[in-house]
Amino acid sequence: MTAIIFDLDGTLIDSAPDIHAAVARVLAREGLLPLTFPTVRGFIGNGVPVLIDRVMAARDIRPDPVMRDHLIARFLEEYGPASTDLTALYPNVRPALQSLQDAGHQMGICTNKPEGPARSILAAFGLLPFFGVVIGGDSLGVRKPHPEPLTTALAMLGGAPALFVGDSEVDAETALAAGIPFALFTEGYRKTAVADLPHLHAFSDFAALPALVQKITP
Repeated sequence: MTAIIFDLDGTLIDSAPDIHAAVARVLAREGLLPLTFPTVRGFIGNGVPVLIDRVMAARDIRPDPVMRDHLIARFLEEYGPASTDLTALYPNVRPALQSLQDAGHQMGICTNKPEGPARSILAAFGLLPFFGVVIGGDSLGVRKPHPEPLTTALAMLGGAPALFVGDSEVDAETALAAGIPFALFTEGYRKTAVADLPHLHAFSDFAALPALVQKITP
């Protein structure tokens, strides 16, 4: 059966409201004004360190490794206990995962979110049992769009014929680099037109995913 590996933020969960709220709390603790929701939403996808780099640039904070590490730590401190306050599953995610599991497919997560928070969020929504592996942005020495997180997740699932499901430019680039077919969820955090992102299939509702997988399964 096919090994199906999913991105998390913008794919299975709409986490932008909680990420925005955590960034606002961090900035408030530093005596700085908050950033708008669309601005922070546009920063999501490359992991926490890049998120903080973009926040620092947006608030004209001088690049400094000590300050960067300080803000990363503060963000994780603010985000961890409140990572599901405003976050929601996208419609039909749970029944789609159940259908895929019932069909015998192995599933994993490959995200740039740190592994600990990713596991906590999956557990909070009751999704963790669906996934045989969770690779986070801090699980390896590299993160997406480097192909190693995705290929590692695939190897841990047994190296079956694979499909990567994601929502963004980072995910499309990762799949291309890994040589793994990509299914694009169009309702996430991408900034590029669907036609301009390399993908095997695109879908806007998770209710369509089981039939899509059945169509492409060898």
